[in-house]
Amino acid sequence: MHSTQPSVPPTERDPRRWVILGVICLAQLVVLLDNTVLNVAIPVLTEDLGASTADVQWMINAYALVQSGLLLTAGSVADRYGRKLMLMTGLVLFGLGSTAATFAQSSGQLIAARAGMGIGGALLATTTLAVIMQIFDEEERPKAIGLWGAVSSLGFAAGPLIGGFLLDHFWWGSIFLINIPVALIGLVAVSALIPETKNPEGDRPDLVGAVLSTLGMVGVVYAIISGPEHGWTSADVLLPALVGLLALYAFVRWELRVPYPMLDMSFFRNRRFNGAIAGGLLVAFGMAGSLFLLTQHLQLVLGYDALQAGLRTAPLALTIVCLNLAGLGAKLLVKLGVARTIAVGMTLLAAGLSAVALLGTEDRGGYGGMFAGLLLMGCGIALAMPAMATAIMSSIPPAKAGVGAGVQGTLTEFGGGLGVAILGAVLGARFAQLLPETIGGSGSLAEALRDADTPRLVAQAHDAFADAVSTSQLIGAAAVFTGGLLAAMLLNRADRAEARDKAAGADADAEAGAGRTL
Repeated sequence: MHSTQPSVPPTERDPRRWVILGVICLAQLVVLLDNTVLNVAIPVLTEDLGASTADVQWMINAYALVQSGLLLTAGSVADRYGRKLMLMTGLVLFGLGSTAATFAQSSGQLIAARAGMGIGGALLATTTLAVIMQIFDEEERPKAIGLWGAVSSLGFAAGPLIGGFLLDHFWWGSIFLINIPVALIGLVAVSALIPETKNPEGDRPDLVGAVLSTLGMVGVVYAIISGPEHGWTSADVLLPALVGLLALYAFVRWELRVPYPMLDMSFFRNRRFNGAIAGGLLVAFGMAGSLFLLTQHLQLVLGYDALQAGLRTAPLALTIVCLNLAGLGAKLLVKLGVARTIAVGMTLLAAGLSAVALLGTEDRGGYGGMFAGLLLMGCGIALAMPAMATAIMSSIPPAKAGVGAGVQGTLTEFGGGLGVAILGAVLGARFAQLLPETIGGSGSLAEALRDADTPRLVAQAHDAFADAVSTSQLIGAAAVFTGGLLAAMLLNRADRAEARDKAAGADADAEAGAGRTL
């Protein structure tokens, strides 16, 4: 890869590199916070904007789906035209989208603003890791990537806490307003500190691939969201599902024959990469969907307000931060290896999600049971996420690190979007199934409570919703556990295959040396 500024060699380390890392992590944190910060605002948005369950899911999914659909294209554009330029462009678009979301007057306006933020988020997410690869040498790079990964985990978990605090003191638009000064500060810092790097001979952007992948993901997830409302066999569900599946099929076919693919299929010949991606996809599915359910569990089942709900998710974020600062994940990674560390982390995470589902109800311990589950979840994330990042980065050539990270980010975002959609659909369908016939088949607790005209029916509606949330959380836990085992199995097989190949190569070299001696 050619660049306008090569990676800094060990003897010429940029003295500003850790400050640059801080700027990059700030941009990364804002992008990831917006994946989860909206969760605690669900009850407020339902009331103030009259948002339905499908509207709320689209408010969350619009950002993730647009971002995931554009990650690969954004990475290609950044490589060709400059990573610093794309970072700055991403910050501008993210700030403009946040401004529009802050002052949205309807569900449709907020969904559109979130989609615009997703474009900026895609540019930011694809360039941060590429910049780290440029400014840190091989000796310091693992530590830098570890801190970058820790911030990513923190951003994913701290969204409900920050959102809860803002909602308790301000109106719901404040959860987007806070992004604007961060974007402005980041814009100034990136302009002053980060060197420009690009690959003038890079691949051309794959616009057809971007359109097909985005169309495919939106079509499939739209069908999943609409299923409980319209019926799984209705034309409103089957038609977008068919369009989405055909678009994804066309995307794969296009990528296999186009000379400048957005998704390099050669990555999937690497067993280590496949293991990390498969596990990451299922883990993202379980985590995003379960956090979507967790905030509803705290607010609609246990009765906490937005700030109280955010504070009660704090043990999850604090556990991740403490264990990452202590370096526990890195130490276990050296001792156990990547595959076993991922397996242990994902098992703890699944156990935590199960504890929240089974012990977090009012009749089984309430928040006490949930607290134990959150601690287990934090331990699992702190162990598994750095190991997963290590598995991915070690499975691709350094020259293609940005593209590989784009693939991983795309599938992770896709998994997260599907997690919210599918587990949200399970929640709605299960809730409608458990409701008394006199209330009807509503998939929204607020609508069911409006139809419940006696205390007994109100209690039955609450019980039905609590049961539906627990069922959906257990499905998320199963996805996380399966993902961990699958990733560990594939990575372990890849390690054994690499060991056999090295042994065979060593034997061949020895035989060749013996032949030359003779």
